[in-house]
Amino acid sequence: MNFSKKNHEHSKNNVVNVSKKVILSIAVIAAMVLTSCKNDSKQETETTQTDQTEVVNDMAMAEVSFGVRGNCGMCKETIEKAANSVEGVSVATWDVDKKIIAISFDDTKTDPMAFHDAIAASGYDTEKVSGNEEAYNNLPGCCKYDHDMMMNQ
Repeated sequence: MNFSKKNHEHSKNNVVNVSKKVILSIAVIAAMVLTSCKNDSKQETETTQTDQTEVVNDMAMAEVSFGVRGNCGMCKETIEKAANSVEGVSVATWDVDKKIIAISFDDTKTDPMAFHDAIAASGYDTEKVSGNEEAYNNLPGCCKYDHDMMMNQ
């Protein structure tokens, strides 16, 4: 009888130990699942916010083009560098033959007049602003353009 009682208590302890292990395992698995779901939700939120930011950035982009006097590849480098120095510019390309610069920019950070001023400061005439005379005099000989030259052709 004593043996039977011990055996019953031993079985009861085994059931309790197994039950504790099962409950602990379920708790660990549940914690992992919840953590995983939380991370997926967070990544989805971050992706949505990034997409919204890109849409806002795309909406703020503007383009402008205007005439700029100049002669050669060195002029192209200087003119584009001047335009690109203005905050908010994403792309500035000057066409040597047509004497036109095309600029893509964030219109929340700058306005087209800033491009005219920056290019004029580097020594080149634009449709709206005459080039800085001192900067013009410091340009290489090949870059000394005719001030009556047609632009925006």
